[in-house]
Amino acid sequence: MSRSGRVGTYSYTVHGAGCRFVSDNGTEVDVDFAADGSTVFDFWRLRQYGLSLPEPLGVTDDDLRAAVRSLQPLLNEVRPGWFGVAG
Repeated sequence: MSRSGRVGTYSYTVHGAGCRFVSDNGTEVDVDFAADGSTVFDFWRLRQYGLSLPEPLGVTDDDLRAAVRSLQPLLNEVRPGWFGVAG
């Protein structure tokens, strides 16, 4: 995989431990990769996603914590403050 390029309507840039995707409309999705290769994210990445939406959505850590909690058992906390898809 090249360190930058396009996948469909997203451009991507590989960085340190992860990858940042930006859609043609400016929406950003940034993930890191865990040691096993799975994708993980934290509240900062979720907040950046919300702020990048065409109609920006600003949320607090409490909002994000409640949202992640509501998605369990689909999501799990893989290390303190970092979440991934269960399974």
